[in-house]
Amino acid sequence: MFVKLAQFLGIMLYVLVAGVMWGTWLSLGRTMTRYDATTFLADGKHMIDNLATVMAVLMICAGVVGLVVVVLLFSRGFTAAGWLALAGLLLMVAVIAVTLAVEVPIDNKIKTWTPATLPGDWLDIRARWAAFHTLRTFLSLGAVAAAVGAALATPREAGRSGAGEQPLLLSRGQPVR
Repeated sequence: MFVKLAQFLGIMLYVLVAGVMWGTWLSLGRTMTRYDATTFLADGKHMIDNLATVMAVLMICAGVVGLVVVVLLFSRGFTAAGWLALAGLLLMVAVIAVTLAVEVPIDNKIKTWTPATLPGDWLDIRARWAAFHTLRTFLSLGAVAAAVGAALATPREAGRSGAGEQPLLLSRGQPVR
């Protein structure tokens, strides 16, 4: 039961991370490179304020739970599911790496800008943010797909509490399957 619970929690966390990435990409990331400076700064600062702390917590939790799932699957001999879960974890680690190496430093710059203090290369910086956001969006969707694949590849027995578990019987002695 613990394996399935950990997989469920991991999938939910991966979906939350990917959902924010996808929603941002779909609604903003594809058009933000056409915004004027005032609109870009206003939207960017709102998003940074709303998402920075939440996404840090979600990403860390997703990585930790993803690691737990990988360890549980391999330790129980569910090799195919373990490899899929590991692929999902590595994709999520890539999302975190892109976020920390590229996106957060750009966000930290944007937080200090005003329309009067925009650097001369702000358009290039904005385009860089958008390109790397697209990358991490699709990496996060891959992580979700791998985690779901791992859950589907995990034998049903992984959800049972013990190998010697007795089947639940109906009143007439018929086992419930």
